[in-house]
Amino acid sequence: VMGTLRDLQFALQLKIEELRQRDTLIDELELELDTKDELIRRLQEELDRYRTTVSLPGSSAVSACRQFCAVLIIARLIRTDIEFCLISLTFFILYFFASTSRLIRASFLRNDLLKHLDEGEIRAIIACMHSTTINQGCYVIQEGTAGTQAYVLEEGRLEMMKDGLKLLTVEPEDMFGELALLYNCTHTYSVSARTDSRLWVVDRKSYQTILMQSGLKRLSHSTHYADGDYIIRQGATGDTFYIISKGQVKCSALILLEDIRAVSVIAAGEVTCLVIDRDSSDVDPTLLSTSTLSDFQIICPLGVGEFGHVDLVQLKSKTKCPFAMRVLKKKLIVSCGQREHIQRESHILMETSCSFIVRLHNTFKDAERLYVLTEACLGGDLSNLLKDNKILNDLRYLDEWSTRFYTACVVKALSFLHCQGVIYRDLKPEHVLLDEHGYAKLVLQCLKEVEVGKKTWTFCGTLGYMAPEIISNKGHNMCADLWSLGVFVFELLSGRLPFSHSDPLKILTATIRGIDQVDFPKTISRSASSLIKKLCRCEYDNPSERLGSQRNGARDIQKHKWFEGFNWDGLCERTLTAPVIPKVRQIQYWLLVFTAFHVSHFLNLSFSGQAFFGKRFIWPLYRGLGGAVHRLG
Repeated sequence: VMGTLRDLQFALQLKIEELRQRDTLIDELELELDTKDELIRRLQEELDRYRTTVSLPGSSAVSACRQFCAVLIIARLIRTDIEFCLISLTFFILYFFASTSRLIRASFLRNDLLKHLDEGEIRAIIACMHSTTINQGCYVIQEGTAGTQAYVLEEGRLEMMKDGLKLLTVEPEDMFGELALLYNCTHTYSVSARTDSRLWVVDRKSYQTILMQSGLKRLSHSTHYADGDYIIRQGATGDTFYIISKGQVKCSALILLEDIRAVSVIAAGEVTCLVIDRDSSDVDPTLLSTSTLSDFQIICPLGVGEFGHVDLVQLKSKTKCPFAMRVLKKKLIVSCGQREHIQRESHILMETSCSFIVRLHNTFKDAERLYVLTEACLGGDLSNLLKDNKILNDLRYLDEWSTRFYTACVVKALSFLHCQGVIYRDLKPEHVLLDEHGYAKLVLQCLKEVEVGKKTWTFCGTLGYMAPEIISNKGHNMCADLWSLGVFVFELLSGRLPFSHSDPLKILTATIRGIDQVDFPKTISRSASSLIKKLCRCEYDNPSERLGSQRNGARDIQKHKWFEGFNWDGLCERTLTAPVIPKVRQIQYWLLVFTAFHVSHFLNLSFSGQAFFGKRFIWPLYRGLGGAVHRLG
């Protein structure tokens, strides 16, 4: 009996120990279960976060999300390994995000403005896009409003309207509003939802930032070369700047970049020079640089500009030398974000001394306005010359000699700016003024200093004249001016632009397609056509291949057969007779007009744009001043 009792006690102790071990195991399992529950909770939160940020596409995606949540619940009930859930979630998100990416990428590749983006740029743009829903009957875009975003339709139907008339139906995978990615445009149409729809949106700032970063990476990439590899071949076009980060190189030839000056002159110690400009005016430059605003008197108003107006003025102490005074309102400049641009332009102009560029003499300011004193080119601009030619000769274009003369003046001006590391970026007839001798001068507008081997990404210029690399936002340099020069020659010789349309989008897409798709009129000779096509090489053919962009610069343009026989020395020495000598009145005539203006005002006579300038002796005067002298504003 004693033995049996002892055996029972021993068995009981074993059972108690076994129960204690089971309790310990249960505690461990419960702890593991709590850990898995916490992971499942975090997994569900992660899924919700992805659903919010990625906005999984389509009704099928919503159904799939519900199914996946059900899988998670089942997994929780059966305590499935959490790694399986994580892997499933990852594949789920990647699958549907890839589906959306394919839709947006297909939309980009169908769009004339965006189809040239590379794969990395497309991926970056898609990554910064977000989705939005629009209910039936609501507007995505309203006609007349400013736009900053472009849209890709994923599902639903939209309707595009203009002036109350239906233009087209927007289908899934269609893109619209892409002009807003380039500049602050005003929508010319409305887009409303015919059904509940889902859209993907990208804004201008994100788009331009991505393309700028992409361009900078291309400019600053590293390349490795093996022993014996050529880094630069003699005779090749040089548009790349190299810095050796490791190793050594050897040169088999010395390549010197040519400049306008044949030699350098360096001061050895202190030197004082007397400087006389070829076209120096009768007024002592020091008198202008030290003058104050009160030293000038207004002769008459010239016109109105975006930020103010322009007056014809003269020094009170010297009454036979007129100047143009731009009067700009500070509030408008600041509100339009143009403060830095105006400051940069003034700085560049003060450093510029070229007989083919309108000279800046001085700047003044008061509490409300900025005053910019420049030389007065009272012969009008080339745009008015084309219009006057149409009135007199029933021709909208200029003859070849006249076009060659004005183009040569512009080539000299651009060559000067480019040698200073400055891009012009807004060449067109309205910005080319004539002085009293009929010589053309550039009005400086969208200037930008760019170092050698670098680019800028500002969307700047005028539709129809700007180069494709500006439109595609791939970064541009001096080569963009050469494209505009080709368009400029085309317009003077034909009276129309090679890339023109009432729809801005069609202008941009035609520009990207290139000059080879343009029909040249018979008024453009074969040699002129050759010059234009060499200047307007498309960006995808490499802008650095444009005539005038290689190491000889503008000299290659001057040597083109279209300029054969042209007297470049005579142009620089101003001994050539200009095609048109403007009839600029004496300063006393301006005073007469100025007096008439104030007499009419004193007598309460009408002097509005139509009534006052409609008088026969006033309107021709305004046109004689250049009509577009107001472009200075």
